[in-house]
Amino acid sequence: MSPTSRAISICCDEQDMDARSQPTLDEIQQRFIELVAGRLSRDEADSWAARWVMEDGIVWDDLSWWALNRLYGIDLPEGEQGVYLHDDEQVRAWLAELRKRRAM
Repeated sequence: MSPTSRAISICCDEQDMDARSQPTLDEIQQRFIELVAGRLSRDEADSWAARWVMEDGIVWDDLSWWALNRLYGIDLPEGEQGVYLHDDEQVRAWLAELRKRRAM
């Protein structure tokens, strides 16, 4: 393997490791903030959270697990009218609850 190939391989392995590193509570909270601000869609938030909720072998603290499970399913429809099961006000309330619980 050439030095250049080795460097590329190491670089890619490090990126893969970073992609598998579980998110911190700060990162989870940031997803809520982006969602509330409209910079992240509900589908994107749900997909991101689903990846972590479904990942085997990760140990979560209670607050991180609570927050991830609020994001997972955030795109569920309530019915056929295109209304979400959890409205924007509820999402903002979850963000406020997360901030409050973190401050405790």
